[in-house]
Amino acid sequence: MALWINVVTAALAFGISAATGIFLIPLLKKLHFGQTIEKFVGAALESQKKKQGTPMMGGFMFIIGSLVAASVGFLLWRSTTENGVPMGKDLPLYRILTCMGFALLNSGIGFIDDYIKAVKKQNKGLNPKQKMVMQLVLTSAFLWVLKLLGDDTKILLPFFGDVDFGIFYYPLMILVLIYIVNAVNLTDGVDGLCSTVTVVSSLSFVMMLSVLGLWECTIFGVAVAGGCVGFLVWNLHPAKVFMGDTGSMYLGGAVAALGMMTGQHLLFFLVAIVYICEALSVVIQVISFKTTGKRIFKMSPIHHHFELCGWSEYKIVIAFSLVGLVAGVIANVIMMV
Repeated sequence: MALWINVVTAALAFGISAATGIFLIPLLKKLHFGQTIEKFVGAALESQKKKQGTPMMGGFMFIIGSLVAASVGFLLWRSTTENGVPMGKDLPLYRILTCMGFALLNSGIGFIDDYIKAVKKQNKGLNPKQKMVMQLVLTSAFLWVLKLLGDDTKILLPFFGDVDFGIFYYPLMILVLIYIVNAVNLTDGVDGLCSTVTVVSSLSFVMMLSVLGLWECTIFGVAVAGGCVGFLVWNLHPAKVFMGDTGSMYLGGAVAALGMMTGQHLLFFLVAIVYICEALSVVIQVISFKTTGKRIFKMSPIHHHFELCGWSEYKIVIAFSLVGLVAGVIANVIMMV
């Protein structure tokens, strides 16, 4: 595929996302859709307390930008390649729609969560059971669609080959995908962090997908990356808007979908290492406190631990993104060996 198509896609996503903030942020302020910071968070982190009332649901910026740009990019790609795809066998179209659909439907779950927070002015939103049921149904449907697109129950182990997990593949991947989506959601706690890390991970997946020749998926990947960069115009410290669960759940769905499209499950986990560690820090903290009464970290997710250690938000964003970049490079090198 011509490089210029991905460049145009990324630029369009950036432009739409950044420009949308001009009218969306004032609208969110007018609707009083501001972030409510929980009391214990405000007591532990003064920097978070200052963010009380900052508009949320800003994720609509990169959602609109990436979806429009990916659609345009796909049409441009199709216009420069041979047509005549047999009816019912247009796998590239189905793949990009699957990626976009999974990300968008996860965003819908996040929107419900944000809406409850905005209307009731509390930081709880959906209860864990409600959220888990919706994610379970959505993730199961996603895996079913992947099966229709040719996905099997094998997991590729680098240097060793495929291992067929049979029927156990599906419950395992349901747990993995729900974990990844929620891990991306947890990464959204410092200005610019989730967006920047997602730019890095998306571009890492784009490189992997390019090697595999899945050009339609690379289009969606660069659209997500471009949209996130456009959002950073408004979200870098001090943030003028937050993405909210609407945005972070969308990014979680996008990361999960792109990772699954590579078919490189273990390398997918490597690229997503920052998200995985963020969620793992919460699990470790909870288990430690409930079993010993002691906390391993000053606060979880782990980006707040570093914040309480005196790291600036910029330093956290740069350090975490560099970790993601190194992991992405290693994953691509392993894939090419």
